[in-house]
Amino acid sequence: MDEIETGFEKLMQKIDELHKSEKSLTAKVKENDAKLLGKMAKSAVPVVKIVGLNMLRMGKEDTKGEIYDPAYYPQKMIILGKVDSGGFRPDNPAKAITDQFCVLSEDAELFELMYSYDGFLTDSYLNPIDPRRAIDVYGYDIMFMLYRAMHDYLEAEEKLVGALDTVVNYVFGRAQ
Repeated sequence: MDEIETGFEKLMQKIDELHKSEKSLTAKVKENDAKLLGKMAKSAVPVVKIVGLNMLRMGKEDTKGEIYDPAYYPQKMIILGKVDSGGFRPDNPAKAITDQFCVLSEDAELFELMYSYDGFLTDSYLNPIDPRRAIDVYGYDIMFMLYRAMHDYLEAEEKLVGALDTVVNYVFGRAQ
């Protein structure tokens, strides 16, 4: 019975040591979370250039709610998060924000994309923000969404390469 108790005590000691290390490392990650987001953003640039969207800068809405005569931002972006602002745009305090997103541009820059709608015109303001402010406003979800976007892109690329390999093997009669 002593061997079991001794082994169990060693397990408990190792668990305690791991908990102490976990707390220390967690604190260090939290201290550097903005730095991590900035590095992730820079690393994601090649993928953002491929899968990013051209976001609406301005457009007019018809009576059916369809946008016509749209103008888009020149750089591609991916959406990382959304908040319910309820506030007003910094460029024009008379314009209420109807939708507000955190986006990452193909230039590795983070922005708050703020949309306003006056009943006829949807326009936006692209407010640059640093990683610290992005985390403070949008939370850690934006880091997860950036990671998830890269993960999903990798998964899709693996499937595409696998399918192309299958086709090449079929065309050239190679056994799999």
